[in-house]
Amino acid sequence: MLRYFYLRGCPYCVYADRAIGELKAEEPRFAAIEIERIEEEDRKDVADLYDYYYVPTFFEGKRKLFEAHPSNRYEDIKNALRAIFEECAKEA
Repeated sequence: MLRYFYLRGCPYCVYADRAIGELKAEEPRFAAIEIERIEEEDRKDVADLYDYYYVPTFFEGKRKLFEAHPSNRYEDIKNALRAIFEECAKEA
């Protein structure tokens, strides 16, 4: 299961949400990938246990798979998530 840290109102998190929806619609084998969404402000107790600065950030266990950066465009985030989903699909 992936852990997805996000903030309400974050434009990069909106990109990530859109990319997740598109990728799961485009590739049926991605549909089964479980993602635990953790809103950083609501779950500071959990967020404080992880090492990241920017959102969206994705972890598998404690391994950071992707952390957005302010220079990211939508395509950057979607491509990063595609690579993560490909890895997850191989493990399933």
